Amino acid sequence: MDIKKIGLLGGRGYVGQEIIALLSHHNYLNITSIFSSSKVGEPVKLGIDSTMLYQDLSLNNIILGDEDAYILALPNSQAKKYVDLIEHHNPKAIIVDLSADHRFDDTWEYRIPELSEQVQSNRISNPGCYASAMQFMLAPLVNILKGSVNLFGVSGYSGAGASPNERNDLEALKDNILPYSLISHLHEREAKVHSYQDLLFTPHVGNFFRGILMTGNFMLTKTLNREDILNLFIDYYKEKKLIYIQQAVPNVQKVQNNSNVIIGGFEIDSEINRLTFCCALDNLLKGAATQAVQNLNSAFGWEDTLGIS
Repeated sequence: MDIKKIGLLGGRGYVGQEIIALLSHHNYLNITSIFSSSKVGEPVKLGIDSTMLYQDLSLNNIILGDEDAYILALPNSQAKKYVDLIEHHNPKAIIVDLSADHRFDDTWEYRIPELSEQVQSNRISNPGCYASAMQFMLAPLVNILKGSVNLFGVSGYSGAGASPNERNDLEALKDNILPYSLISHLHEREAKVHSYQDLLFTPHVGNFFRGILMTGNFMLTKTLNREDILNLFIDYYKEKKLIYIQQAVPNVQKVQNNSNVIIGGFEIDSEINRLTFCCALDNLLKGAATQAVQNLNSAFGWEDTLGIS
């Protein structure tokens, strides 16, 4: 396989740093340029023995090279101007957008690796972290659901980004949990469009840095026991290397700093055919950076998990 050159636009933030770490250990994806608006000229470490300087991300000064693909790790509403720039520079380049800007755009390919076919486009929209957890829970069940699905999510404060704001204020989070966007969260819309229409989602931020725990309540069209559900999930994800199914409730500590998804804690209220269970993943890795690398792998015709331990 040929080594592919990758440019990263927005390398300063938490997800950008995770992408740099992942690509530093990938044998076939070689990060050749990293752009930042606030760290221009500062060194960034690539693995143990290599460093690179942040290049200028500003539209007036950005200089693109001969990269085969670009990852956009930018805030929402910032992608379009850089997509236009890349398309003018090299329309054949693959673009993976980590923001929400193209998740509802039919001209872009929205892709959760474990739930999608091989990439067919050079314009790929990466899913959101909460939305990924919800869809991992929903996918095996969509044909046996009825009525509303209720989902309650708690994430680490890294999900609020590196810039100071009310959701990553450590003083406000001390001994606390903060609910936000109580209705109509963007990831609720995302999961509705791409998985199951009748769902209700409420996000929270907890006093820990990284990870997501999602708890869902599902009404089923038929009576199933815990073993039935467990086997349903095991069978659905049996060929997916990063997804683990267990009977016990997932522990966020077990997914922090790795690319795994753990689904478990299956409980059944047989009187009303209610199913309740949980999903845990790392919001910075499997919720963002890992899926960007998986999507790049697929776009180049490789196995999704190539280079991901």
